[in-house]
Amino acid sequence: MEYIQQGSSAFKKANLALFAGGFCTFANLYCVQPLLPEFTQTFHITPAQASLSLSFTTLALAISMLIAGSLSDAAGRKKIMAFSMAGVSLLAIVLSFIPSYPVLLGVRVLQGIIFAGLPSVAMAYLGEEISPESLGAAMGIYISGNSVGGLSGRVLMGTLTDLFDWRLAMAAIGVISIAASVLFIFLLPDSRHFKPQKTNAKGMALSLIGHLKNPGLNGLFFIGFLLMGSFVTLYNYIEFLLVKPPYSLSPILVSWIFIVYLVGTFSSAWMGAKADQHGRKKMLVLSIVFMAAGALLTLSASLAAKIAGIAVFTFCFFGGHSIASGWVGRRAAVNKAQASSLYLFFYYAGSSLGGTLGGLFWAEAGWGGVIAMISLFLLAALAIVCFIGKKASSQ
Repeated sequence: MEYIQQGSSAFKKANLALFAGGFCTFANLYCVQPLLPEFTQTFHITPAQASLSLSFTTLALAISMLIAGSLSDAAGRKKIMAFSMAGVSLLAIVLSFIPSYPVLLGVRVLQGIIFAGLPSVAMAYLGEEISPESLGAAMGIYISGNSVGGLSGRVLMGTLTDLFDWRLAMAAIGVISIAASVLFIFLLPDSRHFKPQKTNAKGMALSLIGHLKNPGLNGLFFIGFLLMGSFVTLYNYIEFLLVKPPYSLSPILVSWIFIVYLVGTFSSAWMGAKADQHGRKKMLVLSIVFMAAGALLTLSASLAAKIAGIAVFTFCFFGGHSIASGWVGRRAAVNKAQASSLYLFFYYAGSSLGGTLGGLFWAEAGWGGVIAMISLFLLAALAIVCFIGKKASSQ
C-alpha cells in the first residue's frame, strides 16, 4: 500500500484532522497559563504553587504517554486519539464548575492522563502513514496546530476571564474542543500501514530500555526536555513581570502577547521542510542559538524589545521541536510509537520540572534569574546536538 503523498486529498485530510487534534490538546493544556497571576491572588499561593496547575498536568501527561503509545500499538492509532480528544473536551467543561484549587489540580491531573492519547500517537501515525519525503512538512503542519491551540487557549482564556470570569472561558474552550473532536473523527484517514501488536509488559519494558540505550535517540529525548523546559518557563513568568510596574499591563493585554504563537505556526512547518533539505543537525543548532538570543533580548527594559525577543524565542522553539520530534520518528527503526512516547515523556517532564523550577529562580533573582536558567538549559541542549549530530544524522 502506498504512503500518503504531499498534495494528495488524503494528505490534506490527515493534516487538517491532526491540526484539529493538536489544537484541541494544546488549547486545553495551556489554557490555565494566563490564570497564574490570578490564582496567586484568589487562592493566596506563590507563583511556583500556581504553576502546578500546569506542571501537574504535563507531568501526568508525560508519564501516561509511556503507556498510551503502547496501547495504540495494540488498539489502533485513531481509536486512542479520538477517545483522548473527547475526554479532554468534556473535562474542560467539568473544570468550569470546580470550587477549589486542590480539586482543580486533581481534575487537571486527570486531564493530563487523558491528554496522553493524542501527542505520541499522532507522531507515530504520521511516521507510519506519510511518505518519508513528506514527513518533515506533515510533522510541521501538525505542530503548527499545537501552536495555534496553545495560542487560542491562552488568548481566549485571558480575554474572556478579563471580560467575564475564568469559568465561562473554560466552558467555551470545552465546547470548541468538542467541535474539533468531531472534525478529527470524520476527516482522519484510517491507518493503512498499522500492524496490531499484542500488549506485552515485559516486551514493552525491554523496548523502552532499548530506545534509551540508543545514544542518538537518548540525546534527542534530552533536547526535548531542555527546549520545552525553557519555553514553558519563559511563558509562565513573563506574565508576572508584565503585570507589575513599570509595565502594569492588564490581564487581557498580557494574554494577547501570546499572539506571537502565530510565528510558531509558520516556523514549525517551514523549519521542518528546511531540515529535510539542509540537514537536521544544522537547522536544530540554528534554532537553539536563536532561541537563546531571543531570551536574552527580553532582558531589555523596552516592552517592544521584550515582545520581539519572545517572538524570536517562540519561532525558534517550534522550529526546533519540529526538527527534533521528526528526527525521532526517522531514527527509531521499530516501535515508533514508544520512541515518540519517550521523546514526549522527556518533553513534558521538561515542562513540569522546568516550569516550576523557574518559579524558584523568579523568587530569588527576578526575571534575570529566569533568563539565566533558560540560558543554561539551551547551552546544554546545544552541547547535546553537537555530540549526537554526526551519529544520529546517519540514520
